[in-house]
Amino acid sequence: MKPGSPGAWLAGARLRTLPAAAGPVLAGGGLAWSDGGFAVTPFLAALAGALLIQVGTNFSNDYSDFVRGADTAERLGTPRVTQAGLLDPRAVRLGAAVSFALAVAAGGYLVSVGGWPIVWIGVAGILAGICYTGGPWPFGYHGLGDLFVLVFFGPVAVVGTYYVQLGRWAPAALLAGIGAGALATAILVVNNLRDRETDEAAGKRTLAVRIGRTATCAQYTFLLIVAVAVPPAGFLAGLWPAGALLASGAVLLAAAPLGAVWRHEDPRALNPALAATARATGAYGLLFAAGCLW
Repeated sequence: MKPGSPGAWLAGARLRTLPAAAGPVLAGGGLAWSDGGFAVTPFLAALAGALLIQVGTNFSNDYSDFVRGADTAERLGTPRVTQAGLLDPRAVRLGAAVSFALAVAAGGYLVSVGGWPIVWIGVAGILAGICYTGGPWPFGYHGLGDLFVLVFFGPVAVVGTYYVQLGRWAPAALLAGIGAGALATAILVVNNLRDRETDEAAGKRTLAVRIGRTATCAQYTFLLIVAVAVPPAGFLAGLWPAGALLASGAVLLAAAPLGAVWRHEDPRALNPALAATARATGAYGLLFAAGCLW
């Protein structure tokens, strides 16, 4: 891969992380359909905004981790484009700014549909993406990344998508968001478990660094259990149709990663588990949405 090439930009965008952003929006769209209020344009705008915020966050984290010295040659995961010299740090920072600006453009339409609540959701989402590893007090360095991913890739994303289509929120969207957010958080847990030793050496005090390996493995297991339990819980409560139970099956994609999380000896063995958990997150939202069409 040549420095500055389109391939380098695609690598910096980290396309494999996008299912985590798309899954909750798909779930929100499925619920809107089930409740008779699906609207194509607001749904597509919400999807575009979520994907652009994710890409902007990826570029922002790449830049901030490099500047703070958290990304080094000892990195165990996919090489970061700034640290690897594939993109100039200033270019990566510009890439983040352009991605967030495009997200704001999509959000402008959503504000015209949903009003001020969408302004606060959009602003909070962009600030969270920037401050995850950037700013004067990056919360990802203080063990709060898991909480923010759970909230923003879960209830906020699902409820926000539902809201721009029906103009109201619903308990069903909140519960579905918990399931989607649990799987999205599981992606971060695998990432932080893999990087636990290098993060600690760099002063990055993620939750995995703070609670240790065994508790982090238990956290991953618990998040999978939550994701499996949400669809039947909502069905039994009469919040969505039986078809939404399909989403629980998506967690089977995380069965192999679960074994790897508990049994790995080399942290690099968690790289396939990380990718598989991301696929499970996207499949969860897709199957939930498909099930709501019944």
